[in-house]
Amino acid sequence: MTTPTVAPAPATVYAAARSRAHGPTTALWHAVEVHRPTPEVDGACELTLCGSLARIMTDVEWPTVARDVCPACVTLAR
Repeated sequence: MTTPTVAPAPATVYAAARSRAHGPTTALWHAVEVHRPTPEVDGACELTLCGSLARIMTDVEWPTVARDVCPACVTLAR
């Protein structure tokens, strides 16, 4: 009898997304959990980890080195 093996859970993949400035707020970089192939999400607006809507930018890596990054997304993406 063989022991069943359990496959490791796939790593969570995040994409960088840019929000729009709205009222007194500034545009920020956010993290979006990605479950679809890159061509399907490039430029799409998605719900970020912190609950904002932002446009995914597949040419920017997450975590981004920019200064204007959402602190909630940084914490939630760890």
